[in-house]
Amino acid sequence: MKFGTHVSAAEKLSLAPGRSALVGGEIFQFFDRSPQGGPAKPLTSEEIKAFKAALKINQQQACYIHSPYYINLGSPNKKIYYGSITTLRSELTRGSQLGVKYLNTHVGSAKDSTYTQSLKLVVAALKKVYNDYEGSTQLILENAAGAGQIIGDTLEELAEIIFHRDLKQYHLGVCLDTAHAFGSGYDLSDAAKTKKFIKQVEKIIGWANVKLIHGNDSKAEFNSKHDRHADLGQGKIGLACFETLVQDKRLKEVDIIIETPTKDLDETNLNILKGFRVK
Repeated sequence: MKFGTHVSAAEKLSLAPGRSALVGGEIFQFFDRSPQGGPAKPLTSEEIKAFKAALKINQQQACYIHSPYYINLGSPNKKIYYGSITTLRSELTRGSQLGVKYLNTHVGSAKDSTYTQSLKLVVAALKKVYNDYEGSTQLILENAAGAGQIIGDTLEELAEIIFHRDLKQYHLGVCLDTAHAFGSGYDLSDAAKTKKFIKQVEKIIGWANVKLIHGNDSKAEFNSKHDRHADLGQGKIGLACFETLVQDKRLKEVDIIIETPTKDLDETNLNILKGFRVK
C-alpha cells in the first residue's frame, strides 16, 4: 500500500511529481486539464518526456488522473452525455501517453430520468469509451456521497456496472472514497464498523477490483448525503477507520490518495497513514 495526495499540475504537468515528493507522497493524483470544462491542451512529445522523467527523478511509484467534474454518463442530455464520452476517451488516451495507471471518474446522475434508464445509458457510454481502445490506462469508477439521484453511491450500484455482462471484458475497477461512503450511509466511525464495511466490499465488489482508495475524513454527518472532506482525525469518521484500512492485509495492494482540504497539512496527513503502515 502506497500513499499520496491530489496535487496541482498547474503551469506544467511535469511539476506534479515534484509537488507530490515535496510532501512525502509516494504516488499522486492530478487533473491533466481544467476540471471545470473546456478543451484539454494537446500533449507534446517534450511534455510527455518531461513528465515521465519527473516521475523517475521524484521516485513516484504510480499516478492517477481524476476526470473533470462535469462527467455524467447517465444524462439524457445529449450534449452532456456525448461530451462525457468524448472526454473520458480522450483522458484514457492522454493517460496512456503519460504512463498513468488509472483514470478515476464519477459515474453521473439519473436526474430527469429513472435509474434503470440511466443505467442503460451508462453501459452504452462505457462501451463507446472503450470501443477500439488499446491504451494502457484503465478506468475506475468512484462511489458518490448520494446527493440527488446519483448513480454509484452504493456498492451494489457500482457492482452492477463493473460486472455488467456487456462491460466485463473491460475489467473496470473501483475507487472507494471514505468520506463519500460515510455520507451515503456506510458507517466508518470506529474499527468494528470499518471492518464490517471491508467485509461488505469483499462480498459485493471484491478487493481485487478496488484499485484506489480516497482516504478522506468527513465534515458531514453520517448518512447526510453530503460531500465535505476533512483532514484525517478532524472529522466525523476519525482515525480508527484509516488505521483499520491500512492494516488489513486484504487491502495491501490498494493505494490511498488523500483529498484533504488543508493543503498545508498534506505531509501531516500522509505521515499519519505511514505511521499506521509500520505498526
